[in-house]
Amino acid sequence: MTARMEPDPERPNRFYLYVGDSEQSHVDLDDPLHLEFDYIRYLSYVVDSLAPSGEPLRVLHLGAGALTLPRYVAAKRPGSYQQAVDIDAELVALVREKAPLPKRGKVKVRIGDAREQLAAAPDDCYDVIVLDVFADNVTPPHLTTAEFFADVSRVLRTGGSLLMNAGDGGPLKYTRSLAATIGSVFGQGRLLGGTTVLRGRRFGNIVLCGSDRPFDDAAIARRAAGDVFPTGFLDGDEFARFGKGAPVNTDGGAVASPAPPGLWPQTGRGVRKRSSRGAARP
Repeated sequence: MTARMEPDPERPNRFYLYVGDSEQSHVDLDDPLHLEFDYIRYLSYVVDSLAPSGEPLRVLHLGAGALTLPRYVAAKRPGSYQQAVDIDAELVALVREKAPLPKRGKVKVRIGDAREQLAAAPDDCYDVIVLDVFADNVTPPHLTTAEFFADVSRVLRTGGSLLMNAGDGGPLKYTRSLAATIGSVFGQGRLLGGTTVLRGRRFGNIVLCGSDRPFDDAAIARRAAGDVFPTGFLDGDEFARFGKGAPVNTDGGAVASPAPPGLWPQTGRGVRKRSSRGAARP
């Protein structure tokens, strides 16, 4: 699919990234702390809770998009080392041209398949691994299995965290299997999503997290409660109940995520007129 970046009609230094007809991401070159889309905000709530304010992190982003979250981490945690991986060289070149990264940020971008690049990474290398990969609007099945998440665990440092963005709707069968699979590898699991998505009323983004240490539930729940849209948060016990009984994905039987009805849901709509310093912001 052809990627393009279009300026926000309200603020020309903000851009929307499209792949085909699907609105994939948003970036604010003037304010990297402004996060337009709900799933990026959910990811930021967890990242912000993982270490004291301003402490640098080593972050691997599997899926580059508009490099919105890497910009956020670089702004909030100067000195962080980040690497982003994306299989689409043309998309990466477009983002670099239209929305170049600040030179002071330590963000390297590598072209390649997410799982292959992960396999090449050394043990105990990153504090955070963010998985946000979509191909034709679905998550490839080889990035959703117990074998893949075991390799994520290998590359994470002790106490490190996996953060994954997924799309689902209805009874959330796909997400429940993801929760069961992440739970089979990591001792701790958490989940964030719009309340209407978690209640099966619409298709949308869900963020799942895994780690070998407990998360700061109070900090994440507080940020989720302040989001501009009603947001649900499942703690460790709720996460375990959510995935209980669901099949664990394996390399031999995993399937792609469900395709969204029509175009990719533009869940960021309605946030555009909200100030980046509002309640949902850091």
